[in-house]
Amino acid sequence: MKKSFSPLKTKRLTLDLATAQDISDLIYFLNKNKSFFQPWDPTTPPKFYERNYWKEKIRLYNQEYQSEKALRLLIKNNLNIIGMINFTNFEKEPFQNVRLGYKIDKDYQGQGYMLEALRISIAYIFTTLHYHRIEANVIPSNTRSRNLLKKLGFIEHGLAPNYLKINGKWQDHILTSLTIEQYNSAH
Repeated sequence: MKKSFSPLKTKRLTLDLATAQDISDLIYFLNKNKSFFQPWDPTTPPKFYERNYWKEKIRLYNQEYQSEKALRLLIKNNLNIIGMINFTNFEKEPFQNVRLGYKIDKDYQGQGYMLEALRISIAYIFTTLHYHRIEANVIPSNTRSRNLLKKLGFIEHGLAPNYLKINGKWQDHILTSLTIEQYNSAH
């Protein structure tokens, strides 16, 4: 039986699974922010900005959701895509862990949109999907992201040298996590 997903809503935002109807807006969002995202993203694969690439990716993303491997959400303000949140690498017992990644349109940073979107999506991961831990790893120089994670209650655990290949080179990352216990004590 196919699992349904009800969009997550805040005062300003709707978070939902991507559909084929989102492809044009998604490509526009990614193209518009290409240079803004470049320092923080892996090198984009060939055809990354093409319709067929995203048609297949959206199919795969929805398949991942159906098989409980990931939850990838578009963040919309009205009807415009302004960001993305990806919860990936779902691990079941005994770890009960997911990994978090996110990005926001350069024109919407610093206005609390990502904080708002992450608050509701993290609540969903803990209270609806019943995971125990969310892991988020960040390049040390990405102070905006580090501060955002701290506001959300994530704890920094240390530095992992040459952790991920970002922007064409291996980069160190600060490892962080948030557990359900930390989340509950803050709410």
